[in-house]
Amino acid sequence: MLLHSQLSAAELRNKIHKNEILLGGNKKLKIYGLLRCQSGKRMKKENRVFFTDVQEAFQNGYRPCGHCMKEEYQQWKSNSKAI
Repeated sequence: MLLHSQLSAAELRNKIHKNEILLGGNKKLKIYGLLRCQSGKRMKKENRVFFTDVQEAFQNGYRPCGHCMKEEYQQWKSNSKAI
């Protein structure tokens, strides 16, 4: 997990270009989603984190975004109700 506040703009672009960053997340809400998600683009920089993959996000206790990852969110929601 990488904190946005600890990356320069050039480092961030480079990591996205090299596919080292594929997902973004909100560290306060514990939600992750696609980099193009409008919800994610509105969050404050100090709350934004980045992940390499879904497994990394899950390992850190994040859930899928209900806006940009609808199917994954519905599956997560169904699984969390079963517990």
